[in-house]
Amino acid sequence: MAVSGIISAILVGLLLGVLGRLVAPGKQGIPIWLTILVGIAAAFAGTAIARGIGYADTEGWDWLEFITQLVVAAIGVSLAASLYGKNRKRLRT
Repeated sequence: MAVSGIISAILVGLLLGVLGRLVAPGKQGIPIWLTILVGIAAAFAGTAIARGIGYADTEGWDWLEFITQLVVAAIGVSLAASLYGKNRKRLRT
């Protein structure tokens, strides 16, 4: 992956974190920095999944790759919210 690919993945990751939080069901009690980190990880993971399956080799904007990244971000935000909530409850007791 080239430097421009990494930079674009980070920028898309910022957007994906926010969109993943909107798509994920329920209320997520996680801070915005964790949402952004999950989005960046989802951008890299979604790209790897899409390229591994072979449907991300098109010219221009890959909608299927973006949808894959969005699904991974929504799952990641949900997991982070459940794990972060458990850790916060332990700290309070």
